[in-house]
Amino acid sequence: QVHLRESGGGSVQAGGSLRLSCTASGRTGSNYAMGWFRQVTGNEREFLAAISMSGDATYYSSSVKDRFAISKDNAKNMVYLQMNSLKPEDTAVYYCGLAQVVTGIEDQYDYWGQGTRVTVSS
Repeated sequence: QVHLRESGGGSVQAGGSLRLSCTASGRTGSNYAMGWFRQVTGNEREFLAAISMSGDATYYSSSVKDRFAISKDNAKNMVYLQMNSLKPEDTAVYYCGLAQVVTGIEDQYDYWGQGTRVTVSS
């Protein structure tokens, strides 16, 4: 079993920055990827970024590529999402997920965290 836990959410004014963290524990194996998604109530989960935990590959949604950056700390089994120039429309619950490959397809993620809420005020 794998457990994921997000942290770092909160409230910020437009133009500000936040860094989200996600810690993976349990039987992750050594060859996996982690990704970030977000969801607004009533909408589908939206892919943001993914990163290989066993290599250098990253993959971004074009909608956030210029403002968000994904990174990792393999020693800690952690992945981060640095979010800059935040906008009110970035308000959502942010989730990290674990998959076997670097992907933006939600169904390919095997595990999910509980989410962390980000609120951006204008």
